[in-house]
Amino acid sequence: MTAESRIIVALDFPDLTQALALLDQLEPRRCRVKVGKELFTRAGPGLVETIVRRGFDVFLDLKFHDIPNTVAAACAAAADLGVWMMNLHAVGGAAMMQAAHRRLAELPEPPLLVAVTVLTSLDSADLAAIGCPGDPAERVIALARLARHAGLDGVVCSPREAAGVRAALGPDFKLVTPGVRPAGSGKADQKRTLTPGEAIAAGADYLVIGRPITAAADPMAALSAIEREIANAAG
Repeated sequence: MTAESRIIVALDFPDLTQALALLDQLEPRRCRVKVGKELFTRAGPGLVETIVRRGFDVFLDLKFHDIPNTVAAACAAAADLGVWMMNLHAVGGAAMMQAAHRRLAELPEPPLLVAVTVLTSLDSADLAAIGCPGDPAERVIALARLARHAGLDGVVCSPREAAGVRAALGPDFKLVTPGVRPAGSGKADQKRTLTPGEAIAAGADYLVIGRPITAAADPMAALSAIEREIANAAG
């Protein structure tokens, strides 16, 4: 695995066969991969272990959110699978995040633990509808501060909030950004998006990218194009 790889390919497939078919077309040294709720629920923990054995770093995207002891135990179970990174919901509160952090800190080589702030499918109107009125960017920064205080390694945020979080939290706090769409790609169900180059320029560390790579006729060619855009933005 190349330590500099900043692309996380989202394996948002409905079954194991499609996920493994894509993995056959990707190079572990060129990207990391994300396993989310649908694929994990259908294929189970064994899939994660299989992907790890293939040499890929796995971001387990299950967004744990429960009482502190339950989340801490779930994080420990995820770590046993050999994942590189996992996440939980920052709105679960400080005690929940601290419990998970403490549990993982007991491990010799703990995986990264990041907190989801505000889902990229939500905008101001959506937040107001669930009783959380206000600017999504302000809520993201508040939740990011809470996560850092709890000891977490970083947060998941929209690329549109990355610059503000980077300015508020400093250079060592990891920013994982879904909602990244190369120019010309559709937004699908995400509302707060940027291109890969824009996200890197805004301060993102890792870019979660799904359909622009997974639905491409040549996934490695699509990945290569995004790598070039990232290199230009970072250089």
